[in-house]
Amino acid sequence: MASAGWRVEAPLGRRDDLTGAARGVDLLAIATPDAAVPGVAAAVEPVAETVVAHLAGSLGLEVLAGHARPASVHPLVALPDPEVGAGRLQGAWFALAGDPFVRTVVEAVGGQWFTVADEDRAAYHGAACIASNHLVALLGQAERVGAAAGVPREAFLDLVRATVENVAALSPARALTGPAARGDLETIDRRRAALDPSEIEAYDAMVALARRLVDERVDAR
Repeated sequence: MASAGWRVEAPLGRRDDLTGAARGVDLLAIATPDAAVPGVAAAVEPVAETVVAHLAGSLGLEVLAGHARPASVHPLVALPDPEVGAGRLQGAWFALAGDPFVRTVVEAVGGQWFTVADEDRAAYHGAACIASNHLVALLGQAERVGAAAGVPREAFLDLVRATVENVAALSPARALTGPAARGDLETIDRRRAALDPSEIEAYDAMVALARRLVDERVDAR
């Protein structure tokens, strides 16, 4: 926000008095773990002109009860550290709710936005976790299985990038390749036999999801 020309006040922490945090600012952003948002919001004295927004993807606006201009701004971005995160926020997608002022905030950093209703927040956040956290966990499995065969993680990364590009261009169902897409059960069974038993449950779950995509592709014809 500072790089976009906004004046940004120093952040307040756990030991600070939050009573006057909404005074003299256009926007107060509550950037805490989800469970802490209601308590922090309640500790802030409401100011009629100030937008009070939380950054939690899974929460609705009810946690900001008492504030006249509640909002939610959730960046749909993986933020591993402050420096990388600040760069990725520029031009990113954001899930918004509440006071329309937050659209100005997103547009100031060149972002794109969509709205999510309170009743859909948990499903939205679940989808975001599947797209990011679950993908990381899946690549962790690929690293483990590949390492057992003497293949370094880096060897798979170009494959992953190309796969993501295929999904972007075609859709998940049309981008699917491999034995699950072909119905090649012999190859799937051969793979299962080669896996460490601790990897089979996750592998079977992903084969089932791949077959679901195949069914969707057939139904779309």
